[in-house]
Amino acid sequence: MTRHEEQDDAGRRVGRRPGALRIVGLTLAGALVLGTAAAGWVYWHLDHNITSVDINGALGDDRPARAVATPATTASADAGPLPTGALNLLVLGSDSRSGSANRELGGGDSSGARSDTAMVVHIDAGRTRATVVSIPRDTLVTRPSCPLTSGGATAAAYGAMFNSAYSVGGPVCAVKTAESLTGVRMDHYLEIDFAGFAGLVDALGGVDVTTGQDIDDDKSHLRLKAGTHHLDGKQALALARTRHGIGDGSDLGRIGLQQTLVKALLEQMAATSLLTDPARLYRVADAVTASLTTDTGLDSLGELTSLGRSLKGLTADRVKTVTMPVVTAPSDPNRVIAEEPEASRLWTSLR
Repeated sequence: MTRHEEQDDAGRRVGRRPGALRIVGLTLAGALVLGTAAAGWVYWHLDHNITSVDINGALGDDRPARAVATPATTASADAGPLPTGALNLLVLGSDSRSGSANRELGGGDSSGARSDTAMVVHIDAGRTRATVVSIPRDTLVTRPSCPLTSGGATAAAYGAMFNSAYSVGGPVCAVKTAESLTGVRMDHYLEIDFAGFAGLVDALGGVDVTTGQDIDDDKSHLRLKAGTHHLDGKQALALARTRHGIGDGSDLGRIGLQQTLVKALLEQMAATSLLTDPARLYRVADAVTASLTTDTGLDSLGELTSLGRSLKGLTADRVKTVTMPVVTAPSDPNRVIAEEPEASRLWTSLR
């Protein structure tokens, strides 16, 4: 009798029933197929979450020159070459009113949006250090004429608030106005709305933030004693929007809180083992991509992943946060203008 045979109760030789082995085999095969399909669905889902705008196509060549590119370096044998050149990104937080989640978080009614937060993120060559420059939304600027997707263009405006560019011409006008103000080419554009930001914080399990003073803001409904607090997504968003409960109630006080929050989020991401927790990694990626608008150079999961991998050496302690130097506008005590020559010196250092 061979080792693949056994006797039945009557002593007859019968072939071993393959039931158990077949079930195991089919289960493994099914798991492999389902796993592959699930991975493919996850990639497709995250990839299609992203909204993009063809900013390069809209603005053409009438823009500041690009920074000189540096050669790519290979991260590993199978990872492929990663870019190492300097980058400038315009990052906006919008108070989009679209969707119930944004309305519940303070976005207002169902139409329109403004750039609630504006930061130019400069990543040094080598991509191990970065400077985040906040632009006060109340800064009075010359807003250039911007092309519209419907055809035609917006009229140029003088002494307009910086955040009005997004309101009248969307991401394209926000980028063109930022480039006009700074003289710096924005290599990429990233925008996240209220729901996306709150979802990111919740997916990370919250964020620890230390405030140096009590916060009591009736507008953002945030009340915190000075000290360290663990904030969920809704609280972190309220902190990012707080201005009336601190300092003189200006946008400059809020920017300080936003910069503290940026550092805290970077530290939280570094402390969270996303690569060893696929479920949490998916929640983070889904929260971000579902509320993300980019330029067409970053509108796929592969391109975003490549950017992320190129920044693996960029830690929170290597990120410098500053605010564009400003002074009170002579025409309006509630507005500011760029302080010169300090502002120009700052932007020149990022070209």
